[in-house]
Amino acid sequence: MPSDGVIAPFSLSIKDLPWQIAWDKDKCTLCGRCTASCPVNAIELGVFRKRQVVPAVGQLEAPENEYSLYYGIRQKTDPSYACIGCAMCNMVCPNDAIIPMHGDEIDKLRMHINRGGQPRRRGGRRNDPGSLLDMIKFIRISMLTDPALDAGRHEFELRTLLGRVLPPEQSLKFMAENGWIPPVREIYPLMIGGMSFGALSPNMWEGLQLGVTYLNEELNMPVRICTGEGGCPPRLLRSRFLKYVILQIASGYFGWDEIIHALPEMKEDPCAIEIKYGQGAKPGDGGLLMWYKVNQLIAAIRGVPQGVSLPSPPTHQTQYSIEESVAKMIQSMYMAWGFRVPVYPKISGSSTALAVLNNLTRNPYAAGLAIDGEDGGTGAAYGVSMNHMGYPIASNIRDSYLNLTKIGMQNEIPIIAGGGIGKTGNLAANAAALIMLGASAVQMGKYIMQAAAGCLGSENDRCNICNIGLCPKGITSQDPRLYRRLDVDQVAERVVDVFLSFDTELRKIVAPLGRSTTLPIGMSDALGINDYNAAQRLKINYVV
Repeated sequence: MPSDGVIAPFSLSIKDLPWQIAWDKDKCTLCGRCTASCPVNAIELGVFRKRQVVPAVGQLEAPENEYSLYYGIRQKTDPSYACIGCAMCNMVCPNDAIIPMHGDEIDKLRMHINRGGQPRRRGGRRNDPGSLLDMIKFIRISMLTDPALDAGRHEFELRTLLGRVLPPEQSLKFMAENGWIPPVREIYPLMIGGMSFGALSPNMWEGLQLGVTYLNEELNMPVRICTGEGGCPPRLLRSRFLKYVILQIASGYFGWDEIIHALPEMKEDPCAIEIKYGQGAKPGDGGLLMWYKVNQLIAAIRGVPQGVSLPSPPTHQTQYSIEESVAKMIQSMYMAWGFRVPVYPKISGSSTALAVLNNLTRNPYAAGLAIDGEDGGTGAAYGVSMNHMGYPIASNIRDSYLNLTKIGMQNEIPIIAGGGIGKTGNLAANAAALIMLGASAVQMGKYIMQAAAGCLGSENDRCNICNIGLCPKGITSQDPRLYRRLDVDQVAERVVDVFLSFDTELRKIVAPLGRSTTLPIGMSDALGINDYNAAQRLKINYVV
């Protein structure tokens, strides 16, 4: 705060803030790029008055005060304009004269961010830098009895199945009674999870779609991407590229009028339909697209007025149980596409996941189950929900898989895991660990935003302003002045790079196991961890 400011009981100093701006006066040329690019207006150009005491030559005269003025950068201490640590000021500075530094103690901002009686709401992930998945090691190395494979020269079938896989005798019986069998898709085990058109900028969404299309068309990698809650652009609905897309329907039903109306004009069926009942970042809470991001295009696709916030209810208002959901929504989605498209629900990780799974096992229409753990990201959620609610994905996936093995259906219903995959950059290792714990496929969201577009958010509470549409990289903004910073072709190129790198690393993990024709789903004897309690909970090897 300025030196002549008023000191009140709630006044904060720069030291009290989580991010503090370090400014070098000697390097700065006062070009103003930093203040112009700051998404939250945390810094401003200021005029400073400098007082200097000039001592007298002799003892008869009193010392004099000399005053001078200079211009510089000043950081605001108002909680509404607190620095988020995005470092855009450092990126645009031509002289490297400014950079945000993280505080070395617990900041006081969290006691003052509830201005106006409103708790804090932000985007990103929960503020927990640790990850249990990073502690898991792969300890089963084949040598003589089951020779290891050459990851660079051997052929691998890194594919998985999405859809209900009935045993042969049940398939024949089902076909005889119903005239069709549940559809099954062969997909790549790494998927791009639901991020809606609206939550993401047009450039980011188009870049992801272009990258996925190139992977399928040119590299023969059946990668799939989920639309998230918000419908789908009409051009994509009526294109042949829809087959690479998983359409999500959530409790707000945004954009589904357009999807239903486009059914007769669709050249291809979508890969699958995902019915969202919850997400890991805010379990038991509905989605939210704040009014900052609801422009004319988003409003037209979603069928809502422009400039209003779009909250989704926590549940589908017409269903009151998973049994009713299976009986109504899943079957109605099957009927809409002539029983050609797999349909599966997505839930947030919870202690009731097993109850949901048990109900799905008794219905042949259910094509699988997606579970989203507590480390999943979101565009907007209250801090208390993101940081203190949720269920870890590892134990949830393990319990679900072991439950399927007890009833002999582990190869029948695929489990899709999400929430914090690649949280610390170890994408392939995290995915392989979840696959060996029982997942048939994994979803990523935040990782692809970081790797393909340079998302600045982190678990140290850096940036995380996805909810207000001021993303400094233009990833989650609907402001053309911001999302034009993203080059669509470069995003698509980076998406391809990520999947090619993941493919190489996944081969490096499964090759020493001697596996090449199938994914090591549920191969828990290959896993070890140096935490005894975690080993007992996950039923894997304890190693030190």
